Amino acid sequence: MSGEEASGTAWTDMVASLRAAATFEEAALVTLRAMMDLAVGALAASGYGTTGSVLRAMIHLRPAEGYRGLAVLEADRESLVRVDASGTRLPSATAWQWVAEHRVAVSIDVNLGRVHVDRTDPTRTISDRRFSEGDFGSQESRLRLLGRDATHLYVLPLRGPRNTIDGMISLEADCRAAMGRPPIWSQSAEVFQLLADLSTPYLTSLPLAPSTAAQADPFLPVIGASVSGLIDMLRVFAQQEEPILISGPTGAGKSRIARWCHEQSSVRGHPFEVLDLSAIPEDLQMAELFGWKKGAFTGAVKDNAGVIARARGGTLFIDEIDNLSTRAQAGLLHVLEERSYRVLGDDGAEKSADVRFLIGTNATLEEAVRQKRFRQDLYYRINVLPVRLPPLAERPDEIPLWAQFMLERRHAGRAPSGHAIITKAAQALLTRQPWPGNLRQLDNIVRRAYAVAVMGAGAGAPNDLTIDADHVRKALAYEHAPTTEGSATMDAMLAAATAFVNDAEARAASGGVLDLDWADAFKGFVLGVATEKLGGNRDDAFRLLGREKLVANRNHHKVWKRELERAEQLGTALGHGSPFPFAKLLVDTDGPAPPKDPDSTT
Repeated sequence: MSGEEASGTAWTDMVASLRAAATFEEAALVTLRAMMDLAVGALAASGYGTTGSVLRAMIHLRPAEGYRGLAVLEADRESLVRVDASGTRLPSATAWQWVAEHRVAVSIDVNLGRVHVDRTDPTRTISDRRFSEGDFGSQESRLRLLGRDATHLYVLPLRGPRNTIDGMISLEADCRAAMGRPPIWSQSAEVFQLLADLSTPYLTSLPLAPSTAAQADPFLPVIGASVSGLIDMLRVFAQQEEPILISGPTGAGKSRIARWCHEQSSVRGHPFEVLDLSAIPEDLQMAELFGWKKGAFTGAVKDNAGVIARARGGTLFIDEIDNLSTRAQAGLLHVLEERSYRVLGDDGAEKSADVRFLIGTNATLEEAVRQKRFRQDLYYRINVLPVRLPPLAERPDEIPLWAQFMLERRHAGRAPSGHAIITKAAQALLTRQPWPGNLRQLDNIVRRAYAVAVMGAGAGAPNDLTIDADHVRKALAYEHAPTTEGSATMDAMLAAATAFVNDAEARAASGGVLDLDWADAFKGFVLGVATEKLGGNRDDAFRLLGREKLVANRNHHKVWKRELERAEQLGTALGHGSPFPFAKLLVDTDGPAPPKDPDSTT
C-alpha cells in the first residue's frame, strides 16, 4: 500500500470512528489520537524528531456560555486522562485569547514568550502584519507550561458552522533545540486544521458521558444529574489560582456556587468576601476595591481597608462585573496581571494582592466588549475558566430537591425537632412552573406555601408539617400564576380568540376583513400587563417572560415600544372607543429603566 493510500485509509477510519462515537469523550479520544500521530510526524519532518517529543494533546470545549468538556491524552497513554485538581493540565489564557481573537491556529514558543499566528490558513482574511506575531501575555500560563516541560504549544480553534469559536485543541511538545526557530508545526498546519474542522461537529454536538453524581454538602446541598458534570468540572477549577467566571441569570445561585468554590479550594478557612457591584456607585468602586487613607477624598474621615485587603489569603467574589466602571476595570486588570494594588491616597509602595478572584455576571460580557463597555483585555483575563450556571428551568430534576431543602430550613427555625415534607403532587406542580426568578422565586413560593400550611394547622407551630398541592397553588396565586395547571390562562386566551373570530365574522359580513396578523399584537398586551405589574420596569418584564438574552444585549427597549404600539394600533383598527390601557407607559419610552435587583445568595 502506498503512503497516499495509507493516509486515505487513516482518514476514512477516523471518520468512521467519529460517526460511531456516542459521547463527547469517545469523539475526543478519536480526535486526540489522530492529532498526536500527526504531531509526531510533524516533529519528525521539522528535523527535531530525535531531540524532541510530543507530550500531550487536549480538547477544551468551551462555547460562548462557558466550559462544557475537557479531554486530555498523554503521549504514553491509550485512553483519556481524568483531569484532577492538580492543575497540571489547565489551559493557557494567552493561547485562548489569540485563538478567539484571530480565529486561526497559533504556535507559541514558550521559552521566548512569542506567539506566531498561522498564516497558511486559506480562510484567513486579516492581512495586517501586526497579527503575525505577539507576546505571550500571561506569565502564570507560561510558567505552568514550562512546569510540565512544554517548550512549544500549538493551538487550533474549534470553528462552529456559524463561524463561532466553540473551543480549542492544544498540542504540547518538549523541543528545546527548536527555541527561536520557525514553528515546528508549520509544514502540517493545513492538515492539523482540517482534522480539527472535521472533528468539531462531533465534539460540539455529542453529549457528555454520564457523570457520577457529585456529592452534596452543606454549601451546595442540592446537585442534580442535570448539573453534576458542571459541578465535577467546577471542583477541579475551584482548586486553581486562575479566576473563575460564573455566568447565569439572576437568582440562579451564582453566589452560593462562588462560596462553594471557596470551600473546595486550598484557601478554605480563610476570608471569603463579596463585592456586589450592582449596589455600589461607580465613583466608589475603586475605593471599595482598594481601600483608602484618611483624607483621600471628601468623606474619607478615617482609613478603610478595601475588600481586597479584607480577603487577603482567601477569596474575593466580585458579582455583577458588567457594572464595573472603565476606570475600575483598568485597576482590576492591573491587580490580576501584577498581583499588586495601591490604596487610594497612599503614596507608599503598592500592596500585594494575595487573593483568589471569582467573578459573577448575568450579562453577556462578549457583547459588552463589542459595544466598548468592557475592556477586551480584562475580559480575556477573567475568562480563563468560564462556567455557565443554567436557569432553574433547565434543571427540573433539582426543583423538588431545592424545595424540600428550603422547606426544611424554614421549618427548622420554627420547630427544630420536627419534620416537614412536600408531597409528590406538590413537587409535580412546582416542577411544571417556568421559574423566571429561579431559586429566589422558588424560595419565596416555598415560604408562602409554608405560611399557608401553618395557618391551616391552627394555633401553635406544628412539630410535623406536610405541604400539599393546594398549599402550593395558593402560594402561586399570589404571583398571579395559574392555579389549576394553566387552565385559567387557557380559558382567557380561548375567550380572546373567540372574540377576535367573532369580530372577523362581523366584518366579513359587511365586506371587511380582520387580518390574522393582528393577533400578533397580543404580545404588546402581555408586555404592557407585565410592565405595569413590575412597577414600570421593562427589564424585569422581559426577564419574567423569558427574554433574558434580549435584556443582556440591550435590544429590548425598541422591541418593547414596537409591541405596545402595535397593540395600540390594533385597538384603533377595532374601533376601541376607550383610551389605550397602556398609554401612560408609552409617554416616555426612552427613559432609563429602574435598577435591577441584586442576585440572590440562595
